[in-house]
Amino acid sequence: MKNIAVLIVVVILVLSIPLYAGWNAKSSTDNLSGAKMTIDKFKNSDPAMDRFFSKAYGYAVFPNVGKGGLGIGAAYGKGLLYEQGNIVGSTTLKQLSIGFQLGGQAYSEIIFFKSKRDLENFKSGNFELGATASAVVVTTGASADADYSDGVAIFTLPKGGLMYEATVAGQKFTYTED
Repeated sequence: MKNIAVLIVVVILVLSIPLYAGWNAKSSTDNLSGAKMTIDKFKNSDPAMDRFFSKAYGYAVFPNVGKGGLGIGAAYGKGLLYEQGNIVGSTTLKQLSIGFQLGGQAYSEIIFFKSKRDLENFKSGNFELGATASAVVVTTGASADADYSDGVAIFTLPKGGLMYEATVAGQKFTYTED
């Protein structure tokens, strides 16, 4: 009985990691500086990222996404949406996963939209990334061979934590115009 109670506490703690990592009570000015710092980190990690920033019609920047799981997992993050280099609104990322997984991690994510149609699809509120979408982990030279898939290119930059997983997951996004 004591082992079950310990297991329940561990599960609750692991699943709450995304809530704390993605939660941000800071002002919109702090969110803007967080997005700018994230963009700089991506560019500094791989200078070839510049081609995505300069040629994409738009992009969503999530400075801090928290993820955790034990069998069932979740992730959450808040970000800003850019169109032609200008901020047009805020966005949230929510993810649910199922499968073999254990741990928690934090990372940054940027989603690039190749065309106006791709960005409008995101802004419509029905945008989801399914199990077939894959992200490129940014390291020096990693983006050189990366390209768009269905008008979207996804990059992540690990911040910390440890996560073992073999899961099926999907990300859902919301958009709020500023």
